[in-house]
Amino acid sequence: MVFAARLTQRGHRIATMDDLMALYEKSFSDDTVAAISALPHPTVQKFAVITAAVVGASRRFLSQITRHQNEVKFMSASLQYSNYAGQADFAIPYEVLAAPASVRALYLESCHKGMDCYEQLCNVGVGHDAAGYATPQGLRNVLVISATPYQWKHIIGQRVCQRNTDETRIVLLKIWQELYTLSPVLFAPDLTGPFCQQDKCLEGKMTCGRKIDADMTPEDILKTDYPALLEGGGA
Repeated sequence: MVFAARLTQRGHRIATMDDLMALYEKSFSDDTVAAISALPHPTVQKFAVITAAVVGASRRFLSQITRHQNEVKFMSASLQYSNYAGQADFAIPYEVLAAPASVRALYLESCHKGMDCYEQLCNVGVGHDAAGYATPQGLRNVLVISATPYQWKHIIGQRVCQRNTDETRIVLLKIWQELYTLSPVLFAPDLTGPFCQQDKCLEGKMTCGRKIDADMTPEDILKTDYPALLEGGGA
């Protein structure tokens, strides 16, 4: 990213490939990264790709996150080719996770009924693809997401917003935490978080009315909004 930004200003100094490589290998500071990241034109952030793997999120999360198509690529486990008979596991929504055990049992009972139907259909010769229509939205999935840093920040900014479903927020907060560890400057809260954290809410009448503090990291938000995850539960 820094190389691309510098290239726009130093073209007159580059006469050979060695000149270009010298510019590419030139060191830079965190202040330089912060300044470039804050620029209104994001082209220089689109020359790199960061790939994340998500294991265990639900197929409902899959249907939501794949709406992001601009400069983002997805690869998911397929209901057409994968046989989940006897292998299914289910994502538990946070609200259900935090509820009494009887509520969790009721939810899981419904999930297992859907998979029982799936297995029965497979046993009578129905293909995995068609039988997959009987699987619950909570069926755990494997998903690989590849996106540019700019698009990751765009996705996180939208999906960490408190108006999203809990699972979507939790998954994106965990991805954000990994990216923040990778580059605390590039993925800082004031450049990556939801609108209310960066400046002000843009949801208008649909606002939740609960502003996220500007200095909160993704880990801070997870601990504040989803304490049950720290008590041995899972998302």
